[in-house]
Amino acid sequence: MSETLLDQRGLSKLKWRCRRGLLENDLFIERFFKRFGETLTVRNAAAMELLMDLSDNDLLDVNLARKTLMQVNPDLVRDDVSEVLSMLRETR
Repeated sequence: MSETLLDQRGLSKLKWRCRRGLLENDLFIERFFKRFGETLTVRNAAAMELLMDLSDNDLLDVNLARKTLMQVNPDLVRDDVSEVLSMLRETR
């Protein structure tokens, strides 16, 4: 997957795709875009898309580390997805 920076159109599309039904998920996602939006790569965006395929409850459980990626979808146990999940969880 490409380490090319995501262009503005790609970033806009990803932000739209990341809109969720649970406020708690939206807070994680909003913080993610504020912190990493300008430096996201095409690879990061593809991994984020995979996470957005999770249900709202599963995504929240993974964000809060109440469940692992293996528990919600073993296909997501990949380096790129784990990296983006770490970025979502980052609080500093």
